[in-house]
Amino acid sequence: MSIAVMYYVRTFLWITLVIVAITMLVRSWERQFPDKDLSLDSPPYADSALLYTDWQAPDTAAIPATRAGTEIRYGLALITHTARYLGPKGSVAAITNGMDCGDCHRNAGTLLMGNNFSAVAATYPRVGERSGRLESIPWRINDCIQRHLNGQRLDSSGKEMRAMVAYLLWIGKDVPRGIRPRNAALPQLPYPDRAADTARGRVVYMDHCQVCHGGQGAGVKDNEGISYVYPPVWGANSYSIGGEFYRISRLAAYILYNMPPGDTAMLSAADSWDVAAYINAKPHPEKFFPHDWPDPLRKAIDYPYGPFADTFNARHHKYGPFKPIEAARKQRYR
Repeated sequence: MSIAVMYYVRTFLWITLVIVAITMLVRSWERQFPDKDLSLDSPPYADSALLYTDWQAPDTAAIPATRAGTEIRYGLALITHTARYLGPKGSVAAITNGMDCGDCHRNAGTLLMGNNFSAVAATYPRVGERSGRLESIPWRINDCIQRHLNGQRLDSSGKEMRAMVAYLLWIGKDVPRGIRPRNAALPQLPYPDRAADTARGRVVYMDHCQVCHGGQGAGVKDNEGISYVYPPVWGANSYSIGGEFYRISRLAAYILYNMPPGDTAMLSAADSWDVAAYINAKPHPEKFFPHDWPDPLRKAIDYPYGPFADTFNARHHKYGPFKPIEAARKQRYR
């Protein structure tokens, strides 16, 4: 065998070994971090067999009759009846607006497509896109209380926080670490070709929503005046402008898959976009979080407060049309 042939054979073997080593490294990474998408051309939250699994909420009747079970049941009660413990007439503290966690997380976070808690135990702590920081479960609970219940933070090591965390961990106890169940989060609806129409949204609201939430969006309280039978959707006791639902894509998705209760096929996607725009055109508590979206390039397209990484104004970011914003962002940062 000539020296030249031996050189090429040896080079081929070295290249083969490098490829094998890289392949093994990638597979090892996938096994350790199954929630990471390693492909270069996939969207950040691609629906992948590595990421998703089926999930069924455990039966709350199966919560054990132990000290740990007592804490879990207290957490369930806090999430289901938040106002009774933490609302304006709360038995523990008066630190929220009177809404319940269950007003956004249906059936105490157990309902598919209902803002459920299935992925919490398996994916926290994690870095939040909005906060840009490592978020623990207690941190995320307090963030939600501040934004959506327009409230004050709980003691992160206190009895109530420990109970809520215990419930969330119990809900997700059967989900493997790093795995995200299907329908753990509301899907991103396709952006419409037009801006969301608040005038049309008013018609949808009056036809389908005001019967429960009231013509003035103030909701309906229970007979004791402690919590809401139907929560407010705008006004002083609704979610703040810092809440996730103040982005109309998030509110539209929730409405489409959850409203009206018992007949979610009643509203179309267009109805949902328009009524979400109508609701968010109304007054909401002004509670700003100046450290949100530290990277403007990753800021949600429909987050209506600057600074923006494009030339579109705040109204365009709030109501759309969103496709031109999306196209401009892809063109600029592809």
